[in-house]
Amino acid sequence: MNIGEASERSGLPSKTIRYYEDIGLIRPERGGNGYRDYAATDVHKLRFLQRSRGLGFSVEECRQLLALYEDKSRASADVKDIAESKLSEIDRKIRELSELRRTLEHLVHACHGNDRPDCPILEELSHSA
Repeated sequence: MNIGEASERSGLPSKTIRYYEDIGLIRPERGGNGYRDYAATDVHKLRFLQRSRGLGFSVEECRQLLALYEDKSRASADVKDIAESKLSEIDRKIRELSELRRTLEHLVHACHGNDRPDCPILEELSHSA
């Protein structure tokens, strides 16, 4: 199938598919005319990559997960290590965002939001710079 059909079946834009090919995540066959010829296995890998990226895995982590997926002698512990690492990263980001939210919420409540020029938000930003 051509890239348009692979795009439609995988749900990924053609540009993303070409990028994944450029960085070696997929390797579609080439027809006699030089055009890419995507197989069902390529589309399956593209869906795998789309789901992995949707869960927040980096391109390099996706590369590792795809290699483990294709390795029938893999140890599930290797997959779990990658997923646990990502989970820890997500938890860290959530903590950071929660702290940012608390700080900004405090500043918003401290600001009267009236016609006066006094603004605790701007005061805090100028002290933090």
